[in-house]
Amino acid sequence: MIQGLINRYKRLRTERFLSQTYHHQYAFVGMGQHSLSNLYPVIRYLGVPLKYVCVTSEQKARLVGQKFPDVKATASLDEVLADDSVRGVFVAATPTAHFALASKVLRSGKSLFIEKPPCTTADELEQLISMQRQQQVPVAMAGVQKRYGPAVQLLKKALRKERLISYDLHYQTGAYPEGDALLDLYIHALDLVAFLFGKADVVACREVSPGSYCVMLQHEGVTGTLELSTAYSWTAPEESLQVCTQSAVYRLSQMEELTRQPKQPSVMGIPLEKVMPRGKTVEFLYDRSNFVPTLMNNQVVSQGFFGEVSAFVEAVEGHPDAVASSLETLRDTYKIMADIRKG
Repeated sequence: MIQGLINRYKRLRTERFLSQTYHHQYAFVGMGQHSLSNLYPVIRYLGVPLKYVCVTSEQKARLVGQKFPDVKATASLDEVLADDSVRGVFVAATPTAHFALASKVLRSGKSLFIEKPPCTTADELEQLISMQRQQQVPVAMAGVQKRYGPAVQLLKKALRKERLISYDLHYQTGAYPEGDALLDLYIHALDLVAFLFGKADVVACREVSPGSYCVMLQHEGVTGTLELSTAYSWTAPEESLQVCTQSAVYRLSQMEELTRQPKQPSVMGIPLEKVMPRGKTVEFLYDRSNFVPTLMNNQVVSQGFFGEVSAFVEAVEGHPDAVASSLETLRDTYKIMADIRKG
């Protein structure tokens, strides 16, 4: 009997996955390491009908065609945008090209998924938002994947019930000579705190080494300190967030683990934990397992890539509820970046 129930559960789970089909055609612009490692596998897993892969040269298009014979490889974005069967376009190219590519897709009226950063300035962001409205584009979202990470979703939900006090964020990695660290790297951390805590003013900002900053932000109801640094090492990067609330301390580590440590009560200002010591209690709200290689234990899920791709396709198919990163929601992120640049 028990084995029968197990078999039935497995069958229903498989049938439910196989029944999730999509009706529109999609295109992908760009074929770099990030796309191949994080986005393209999710598209293939979900069974998204990918009709085109658009790259920068005919030679690269021939190679893509050999590697992925089930899609049409092209070096012409105009060819993709002229195809009425294509409803959604993923763009994950060189960051400096994102604004121009996003603009072209939006002017065509097709739905857009644009990898971060979608543009370089707040003014360009407003232009993209305006284009979406003018062309009545159904979906235009940015690939700020941390918003879709399970641990971040759980943390955001938990913090709604808490009285916030402060937070401390560290984003530490190695040298980044190939691009703009603030725009290409630190956008991850800054968008995360904007998503969790809302609009912020830069209270203090100091460049402690070239391209590395210590920042204090003031949100409504909570103050945060951030270390954004490329002065560390790529072999031992660190990304952590600690949030102090009235009743607990939350810790998010590398998007892989989220804990909640309840605070002990005080009487007349006297902390009872000093008078009557107790063992430390830590609640694990999320902890990615490395033991069983299931989908939910894959880093494409914990880091948010699966969630963002799925949200975009579902929105294009007519179910927009899962989209958490529309272009309008990036305004607070770009304001913080602009204020940091001002010093």
